[in-house]
Amino acid sequence: MLVDDPLLVDDARRLIADLTVRKQSVATAESLTAGLLAATLAGVPGASEVLRGGLITYTERTKVLLAGVAPQILDEVGPVAAPTARALAVGARQRCEATWGVGLTGVAGPEPHGGHAVGTVFLGLAGPVDTEVVRLQLNGSRWDIRVSAVRESISRLRALVTAQ
Repeated sequence: MLVDDPLLVDDARRLIADLTVRKQSVATAESLTAGLLAATLAGVPGASEVLRGGLITYTERTKVLLAGVAPQILDEVGPVAAPTARALAVGARQRCEATWGVGLTGVAGPEPHGGHAVGTVFLGLAGPVDTEVVRLQLNGSRWDIRVSAVRESISRLRALVTAQ
């Protein structure tokens, strides 16, 4: 496991178990976390049953090419924005043929970017019925912000999966 955090590892195990029991799947489109969410999930035994794939969309161009984010969204609101996170989540879900898609974009630092403070993160969660976006303000080092974004993603996705 890349992240040495027993609580995060336990949450990832629970999410994989919840998805497995429901015969559902997940895919990610990650910018600021650069695949850390998918790698964390893949570290759980049995993840291959539910993890469909992960797109690392670190640049605006790869957001368009890999996740299908409309260039107009990026032109209008930029890469760190709720509509971008929504499009990343939907793109991951559709392109990887998963039940759930998770999109992550934000500013891990060390400097603000595009008018957004360090720690600003948008988390998109696309499911079978609806897509939601959550704005987070996370603290700590660049690594801390990335790990916290993964933690929030797993926790919030698990809440949606188990609520069905």
